[in-house]
Amino acid sequence: MLALLGTLTIVILLTAILTKRMTPLSALIAIPVAAALTGGFGLKTAGFMLHGIQGVAGVAGMFIFAILFFGVMTDAGMLDPIIDTILRAVGSNPTRIVMGTSLLALLVHLDGSGAVTFLVTVPVMLPLYDRLGMDKRVLACAASMAAGVNFLPWTGPMIRASASLHIPVAAIFDPLIPVQLAGLAFVFAAAWWLGRREARRLGFDGAGESAHAVPPRPRPRRFAINLLLTVAIIAGMTAFKLEPVAVFMVGVVLALQINYPGLEAQRDRVNAHAQAALTMAGILFAAGAFTGIMKDSGMLDAMAKAAVGFAPPGAGKHLPFALGLISMPLSVLFDPDSFYFGVLPVLAQTAAKFGVAPVQMAQAAMLGMHTTGFPVSPLTPAPFLLVGLVGIEFREHQKFTLPFLFAASVWMTVVCVAIGVLSV
Repeated sequence: MLALLGTLTIVILLTAILTKRMTPLSALIAIPVAAALTGGFGLKTAGFMLHGIQGVAGVAGMFIFAILFFGVMTDAGMLDPIIDTILRAVGSNPTRIVMGTSLLALLVHLDGSGAVTFLVTVPVMLPLYDRLGMDKRVLACAASMAAGVNFLPWTGPMIRASASLHIPVAAIFDPLIPVQLAGLAFVFAAAWWLGRREARRLGFDGAGESAHAVPPRPRPRRFAINLLLTVAIIAGMTAFKLEPVAVFMVGVVLALQINYPGLEAQRDRVNAHAQAALTMAGILFAAGAFTGIMKDSGMLDAMAKAAVGFAPPGAGKHLPFALGLISMPLSVLFDPDSFYFGVLPVLAQTAAKFGVAPVQMAQAAMLGMHTTGFPVSPLTPAPFLLVGLVGIEFREHQKFTLPFLFAASVWMTVVCVAIGVLSV
């Protein structure tokens, strides 16, 4: 009953969002609440929602203050010289801009946080796309691919897989190093193709130079101190592992005091960016409520057990290859904790009966389950953060980016089989 109810909830939710019958905010609240009430949970539903909201509170707070911080910095002109420098370096070439987007996202994602990756990459690159008239869905796609393929030993999926199966991280990750390199090659190949397509659409000449010249502009006041503050913010999150919400809260205060010391000027800058920040924060809280209902009601656990039951007995030896192929789409159905702590141990135990080492199941999961899958999953807040920063709708992002992420997952699965990491 719970498995069926959970499946229907997710199907109805995705249908409502993709067909534009409901906004993501409304769908993420109304549909799971209705499902919980239908399942007989009654007033407990409110507690489920609160638990889920508490889980995303830090991300939502980070989002609000990050929007304010980068908004104030943009108003102060801090990004203008950086944008001009990058534009000159890439020759106003969409191909190089898209590939540069992937490179930047890849480097930032070394800290393992998708939210931080999007918070840093998008504000830097979005003005380039806007200035050249490029499709912003390409920006979201390029950043998503780079972050999704970059599954490192300290990232959440790797740590969950190691803990749930009691396998050292090195045993999972080390054989996957050539697979990840193949995945990164796919990312930059796809970014090159997307950039070439944008160049043709915008009518760039064969030299790759744009008709949009980079206008010479004077360096804004307080550029150096603003740049140092931004670097300190990024370093605090990545190098020193400080809580992003705390870092951005302090950053907003300093940014306002440095650039807009007057009370009225500070109020104006906050008001100028408050709508965008609060609108997406509302969606993040709604996503938390949705996840809280699905997890605490037991619907996700029931779905996990039911999914395992569908595996034919003779298919055990093929489970690693099959999991690698479908791991990315499974990210839309299961949140990371439910899969890695609920589904993966059962799958690994089942596969072991057919002589398949549990480490292969862990490695197969790395090929898509909330790695390439997380940037389009409604069960994690980072994708909503991404689309909010880029300024597109979630359904647009899913339709455009999902095929590329799925292709990357399938490609890495094939490479795994070819080099003998996974058995078939």
